[in-house]
Amino acid sequence: MDGFGGTTLRINLATGEIKRTPTDPAFAREWMGARGFVSKLLYDEVPRDADPLGPDNIFIVAPGVMTGSFSPVGSKIGFGCISPATNGHADSSMGGHLGPELKYAGYDLIVLEKIAPEAQYLYIDNDTVELRSADKYWGMGSIDLEKRMKDDLGEDFQIATIGPAGENGIVFSCITHDFGRQAGRCGVGAVMGSKRIKAIAVRGTKSLPAHDLDAMTKLTCDIIERTKTHPNMAPWQKYGTAFFVGWSNERGCFPTKNFQKTYHEDWKKIDGERLVEECLVTHKACFGCWMNCGKYSRARIPGKPDTYVEGPEYETIALVGGSCAFTNIHHVAYANYLLDNLGMDTMSGGSTIAFAMECYQRGIITKDDLEGNELRWGNIDDFEHFLRMIAARRGIGDVFARGTKGAAESLGQDTIAFASQAKGMEFSGYDTRWYPAQLLSYCTSDIGAHHNRSWTITTDIELGRENYKGKAPVVVYLQHIRPLFDTWSCCRLFWGELDVTPEEHVETIRHLTGWDVTLDECFLVSEKIWNLNRAHYLERNGGPGRKHDVAPARHLSEPVPDGPAEGHTVGAENFEAMLDEYYAARGWDRDGNPTREVLDVLGIGFAADDLEKIGLLGKPLPGGIPKVRGQKLKPKAM
Repeated sequence: MDGFGGTTLRINLATGEIKRTPTDPAFAREWMGARGFVSKLLYDEVPRDADPLGPDNIFIVAPGVMTGSFSPVGSKIGFGCISPATNGHADSSMGGHLGPELKYAGYDLIVLEKIAPEAQYLYIDNDTVELRSADKYWGMGSIDLEKRMKDDLGEDFQIATIGPAGENGIVFSCITHDFGRQAGRCGVGAVMGSKRIKAIAVRGTKSLPAHDLDAMTKLTCDIIERTKTHPNMAPWQKYGTAFFVGWSNERGCFPTKNFQKTYHEDWKKIDGERLVEECLVTHKACFGCWMNCGKYSRARIPGKPDTYVEGPEYETIALVGGSCAFTNIHHVAYANYLLDNLGMDTMSGGSTIAFAMECYQRGIITKDDLEGNELRWGNIDDFEHFLRMIAARRGIGDVFARGTKGAAESLGQDTIAFASQAKGMEFSGYDTRWYPAQLLSYCTSDIGAHHNRSWTITTDIELGRENYKGKAPVVVYLQHIRPLFDTWSCCRLFWGELDVTPEEHVETIRHLTGWDVTLDECFLVSEKIWNLNRAHYLERNGGPGRKHDVAPARHLSEPVPDGPAEGHTVGAENFEAMLDEYYAARGWDRDGNPTREVLDVLGIGFAADDLEKIGLLGKPLPGGIPKVRGQKLKPKAM
């Protein structure tokens, strides 16, 4: 089976039974890997009333079709489960070296079932697969544990870990690998912790069969030669994503003080240039990458030990640095380290603490709630103390361990109005009040608000930020292509920044696997996954779909107070009109429910049957489904 390791692992954690079966070629061709595998397995195997942190949820580890190939940058691996943050489908991808290593050990898919009776880690050394005791590792920080396990097992093992946050079920817990690569979103670390799995350690020394190695080599070399002189290569190599801080500030979308503002007056103190000047130790790359966008950094703060971390990247600077109002890059890097080692997503973690800071600003929480401490904007000591309260679920930290939506529901007092989240997932690092297509992207995302599903800031600029019409089909297109990279399991930056075309990625897949696959087929696979996830979400959470695609009040009705976006907001009427256009572009009915026509065309009529049983199948559209549901549009958008 060219391009694949060839074996699927299914492990019952309660009994310790390990089953090996050949990876099904038809299943691999239909779903391609990673996000696709996760979507189908979750739909088929998890009861609709299953507790995300209970025994009936499954935990999936899956590289994709391009993982482990050297063209172009097949570094990714996906983790999947039902999310404790959203109660819906969760998939979270991670770069580094774990995905390729797993394929080189011979495995394309791991499914963990039930709950282990004690703390364990999964040990894989080629054909040796074992569950081993993790008692001595339980309680350790994610980064600390990776070093410890490399000391114990050997440097050539690739290791993924969770921290105390994952052990304690914090709904925005992440999985960490390679001392700074994270599967950050959806709370996948909490589900791994609920299974009592502390780590996954893999060593693989086998080869990955390629259908036409010569053709793949030539294509890779051509792409390397073209991209190494691309004008975007130098800034990405020098600053990584951190150079984006100034860009976002100038365009009025940089989250500041929990999205109260969209411009940080002291942004130059926390941008990529300051990071490189003051904190950079070395550049760092994922498997097979010649961009080296990772920045391994040292944070130095008087009175605290020097700490080392990969990052901070843009999203962390935005949602920790900007949203918590830091004005010192060392403080942002140190906060990044704390979140990483405790095992929390820096995006949701930063947003949750910023939300708490605003609650403190408003007097909704007080020093009595904070064990006598304060929670002031831009104060690293306050940040650290409260973060540790969350990680340990201590006092009011237990409330905020549920994320901003869960905390707001507990606190009341209309705090939900300033919680920037969709479906329980905190917004990524872009304010939307001058960017209506980005607001639509967040609120219609299958996993909750995340820029990796659809990033439309440049689309909003190009089509007019005060314009609300004509953007929904672009959002649909981006929701097909951007997550497609998570199915292929390769880095999307080479498409978004270096002009490597989707057609070249598909050509790589043909050379690697021998499949006679086309880009149109890949788009339809991505659309199928999206619709299956929507159907699954409605089955778990009820309907109609429209009631879940809800925008936060701040982004609908609270004008930006100052800066480049001063006075702007989207407005409820405009947002509802965009939803109408979006549903029409997807071929769903006006209630946001998928129609049988679309599901049948995509080959998932079984989902239509299931939706019909619970009264949530979309009504047939008078004009039939759109001939093109967004997948052939090709805007120049990252």
